[in-house]
Amino acid sequence: MTTTDQERLADRLLRSTAARNYDPAVDIDWSAPLIDGLSYVLPHRCSLYGTDLYRQLSAEQQIELGKHEIVSVASTGIFLESVLMRMLARLAYWGDPVSRHAQYALAELGEETRHTIMFARMIERLGTPSYPPPKSILRLGDMLTGMAHGPSMWGAILIGEEVIDRLQREIVSDESAQPLIRMISRIHIVEEARHVGFARAELTRSVARTPRFALIYHRLVLARIAFILSRTLVNPRVYEAVGLDPRQARRAALANPHYRATLKYGAVKLVEFLTEAGLIGHPGRYLWRRSFMLD
Repeated sequence: MTTTDQERLADRLLRSTAARNYDPAVDIDWSAPLIDGLSYVLPHRCSLYGTDLYRQLSAEQQIELGKHEIVSVASTGIFLESVLMRMLARLAYWGDPVSRHAQYALAELGEETRHTIMFARMIERLGTPSYPPPKSILRLGDMLTGMAHGPSMWGAILIGEEVIDRLQREIVSDESAQPLIRMISRIHIVEEARHVGFARAELTRSVARTPRFALIYHRLVLARIAFILSRTLVNPRVYEAVGLDPRQARRAALANPHYRATLKYGAVKLVEFLTEAGLIGHPGRYLWRRSFMLD
C-alpha cells in the first residue's frame, strides 16, 4: 500500500464508521429476560462437548457451563481489547492528527472502548463472575504493547479479533442461542469487519517494509500470542460452576478433538492469511500447532 492507498482506505473506513455504528448502552435491551432452555454457547462449541464429563451433565448444567464459557470468552475479549486500545492510542500518538490514518485509529479506539463496556455489561447481566486471564498473562499483555510493532502488532490485533469474530458469526443466526448473545455478536461482527480490514491492510504494508530476517522475531511473537489465546479463552474455573474438578475438566477439554476443532475453525481464515504473509513458519510453527489452530 502506498501512503495514498492507506489514506484512501482510512477515509472509507471513517465514512463507514459514521454511517453504521452502535452504542450498546442504547442499542441493546439489557432489561430483556433471558430465555430458559436457550444456549449461550452452541453446544458443539463447548469445550467439553463429546466427552464423558459433558455427557454426565444434565441439560441444565450443560447450558450453565456454556453461560460461564461465554463469559470467559468475553473476559478474554476485554483483556485483548485493552491491549489493542493501547496499541491504537500509540499509533494515534505518533501519527499526524490531520491524516485519515490517525483519525481512523481514534475512531476504532472509540468502538473498542464501547465493545469493552458491552462485554462487561453482558457479564453483569448474566450474573456470573468474570474470568480474567491470570496475572502472568496480564503482565505479558502489558509488555506486548511495547514489544509488538509492525507485523507483530497488526498480527496480534488480528489474532485477538478474528478467532472470536468467526465463532460469533456462527452463533448470530442460530435461534437456539440467547437473543442477548446474538445481538452482542451482531454488533461486534459489524464493527470488527472494519477493524479486521484495517489491520490486514496495515499488516500487508508492514510486512513489505520488513527485512526477511526480521520476520523470524515476528513469527515467534505471533505464535506465542496464538498459544496464549488458546489457553485463556476458557478459564478452568468455569468448570466449578457445574461441580466439575477444574484440573480434570481442563485436561479433558485440551484433549477433546471437538474443542481442538473449534479452535481450528475459529482461526482457519487467519492462519491462511498469516501464512500467505510469511508470518507462520520457523521458529513459531510448533506453538501454532500446540494452540490447535494449525495441523
